Amino acid sequence: MKLLEGKVALITGASRGIGHGIAMAFAAQGADIAFTYLSSVEKGQALEAELSAFGVKAKGYRSDASDYDQAQTLAQDVVKDFGRIDILVNNAGITRDGLLMRMGKDQWDAVIKTNLDSVFNLTKGVQRTMLKQRSGSIINMSSVVGIKGNAGQANYAASKAGIIGFTKSVALELGSRGIRCNAIAPGFIATEMTAALDPKVVEGWTEAIPLKRAGTVEDIANACVFLGSDMSTYVTGQVLSVNGGMLT
Repeated sequence: MKLLEGKVALITGASRGIGHGIAMAFAAQGADIAFTYLSSVEKGQALEAELSAFGVKAKGYRSDASDYDQAQTLAQDVVKDFGRIDILVNNAGITRDGLLMRMGKDQWDAVIKTNLDSVFNLTKGVQRTMLKQRSGSIINMSSVVGIKGNAGQANYAASKAGIIGFTKSVALELGSRGIRCNAIAPGFIATEMTAALDPKVVEGWTEAIPLKRAGTVEDIANACVFLGSDMSTYVTGQVLSVNGGMLT
């Protein structure tokens, strides 16, 4: 039996990068997938086809997780379409980097809204369903930057640190009802965004990592599979750092 067979997962921001990798890994492990995207309908349909090729049910929803009302409607629609929600992966996120002295209020607000508000919005959205089920796994995507900070990313670091505090609080509130809540803190992960960086910059970063390589999308997806599966039924309120030893 596959690790996520019989489970329904809702993944935000699944059209590319880490979110796409999580969706693919979940489908490969037998989960039915509901996912959100903000790009073109064609891209959403393409991802549906990719996931359906694994023999699972897959449906994309064009929905903005940072909008509270849209998030509540999304959760209701997923329950109508799939019957339940067993796993929520709050993955949607953006960066608007800049030194604090040059950072505008709009840069701050955009990152906090997309990265932190969305986690609150969707967790509220699925809470009622998971409480009725008396089970569920909520996985929130934080970052190594949320643990150690990073110059030029005060907004991003604040949003990702906030996710950690939120995760631990939700774990304490909902644990007695069989609902687990954990965070994953990726380190330097090779994605479409990092592919555009100067190779020398990338080399400098990877040299500082004990495992001497950037992480892959699959590394993060595998951690999500663990936290979403019954292998982690006694794990809640934790931050799983997937960073190649960066903070060691």
